[in-house]
Amino acid sequence: MKYQTQKIAMAYFAVALGLFAIQIIGGLLVGWVYVSPNFLSELVPFNILRMLHTNSLIVWLLLGFFGAAYFLIPEESEREIHSPTLAYLQLAILVLGTLGVVVTYLFNLFEGHWLLGKEGREFLEQPKWVKAGIVVAALIFLYNVSMTVLKGRKTAITNILLLGLWLLALLFLFAFYNPANLSLDKMYWWYVVHLWVEGTWELVMASILAFLMLKLTGVDREVVEKWLYVIVAAALFSGILGTGHHYYWIGAPGYWQWIGSIFSSLEVIPFFAMMAFAFVMVWKGRRDHPNKAALLWSLGCATLAFFGAGVWGFLHTLHGVNYYTHGTQITAAHGHLAFYGAYVCLNIAIFTYALPILRGRDPYNQVLNMAAFWLMSGGMVFMTFTLTFAGTVQTHLQRVMGEYYMTVQDQIAIFYWMRFGAGVVVFLGVVLLIYALAFPRREIISAEPSMAAE
Repeated sequence: MKYQTQKIAMAYFAVALGLFAIQIIGGLLVGWVYVSPNFLSELVPFNILRMLHTNSLIVWLLLGFFGAAYFLIPEESEREIHSPTLAYLQLAILVLGTLGVVVTYLFNLFEGHWLLGKEGREFLEQPKWVKAGIVVAALIFLYNVSMTVLKGRKTAITNILLLGLWLLALLFLFAFYNPANLSLDKMYWWYVVHLWVEGTWELVMASILAFLMLKLTGVDREVVEKWLYVIVAAALFSGILGTGHHYYWIGAPGYWQWIGSIFSSLEVIPFFAMMAFAFVMVWKGRRDHPNKAALLWSLGCATLAFFGAGVWGFLHTLHGVNYYTHGTQITAAHGHLAFYGAYVCLNIAIFTYALPILRGRDPYNQVLNMAAFWLMSGGMVFMTFTLTFAGTVQTHLQRVMGEYYMTVQDQIAIFYWMRFGAGVVVFLGVVLLIYALAFPRREIISAEPSMAAE
């Protein structure tokens, strides 16, 4: 480890992994409700379980991004983080907000209160006081990392990372705007949800992946940066107007059907470019890096992101297809593999790379870590296929044949059982991963020079 303030990342990674475990447990419970609908219905209703599942996903991914920034920015900027105290204060605010959200959701506190009660907007259900805390934490973070970069070396990786993080924070401000008109509400709601995951988060993903490729493959920085700029340009060009594929059926003007169809079809390009980038970097790389697990997660991230976000997104993004598939299990199939491939794998890749360095050790528990990758990825791919088949049957029976929703649900119950089985496999992979990352073996695994010198 070159810079002492990189240790800040360890605290963020630890909290992120804890929330990751909670998110997966919540997903298992939600999956079981699909096969046993009365399970926990009185204690924790389905809508609360789902909110905990999706909200914990977003928070732990963001914590991973923040931790990754605190780890890579000192190396890229060649200077220590501006204020470690502010970094830990930011983490404390985010943890406090997370606890407040969980307690509010579970006990349904302050129902209907404008400041303290939860809101009814999917993914943005957090009470306003928590949203305000998130904004304060984001401002602290942006000040801290921006001052670090401005005083140090500027690189394409830090420039793109900061652009993504600044836009991420600014777009979150739309979470406070909740107009009474539902169509208008959805138009601005997607400014947060879509422009995060298919806009600003892609910039964060591209920059972190570029950093990992630079370190793991030894390819010249100039080559990495050229690829990075191409990917970012493609992501912004397609992602911004690609928001239109959410405007098809919410009361927006009809021209959004064409804009959304055309530009969201182009969203496949940046994900394909990221996959090609990762494999070309490994092919051109001159370095036989000892951390094979980090390389596996990096390549898995690029590949599964292309299929989950790119291919599965394209499957139902054209408005003529979306008319029938919108809101079916096909949407769930796309969402699960896209989030897993693009952002879950990315965070785990940077955790796997950074933690041995932060602890001053060679890569450890690599076999267990790679086994976790195949368990989690295999389970998620199987889950995606089962949900795709379920959604195809659901679309035909419900949207084409006109059968009642619950009648169709009974006919696709077998797919929900398979989905739950896949979720169990993913859970086992997560347990294995957390063990591999949290409990390093005593003996040195690699015969190569220690990574602590990097």
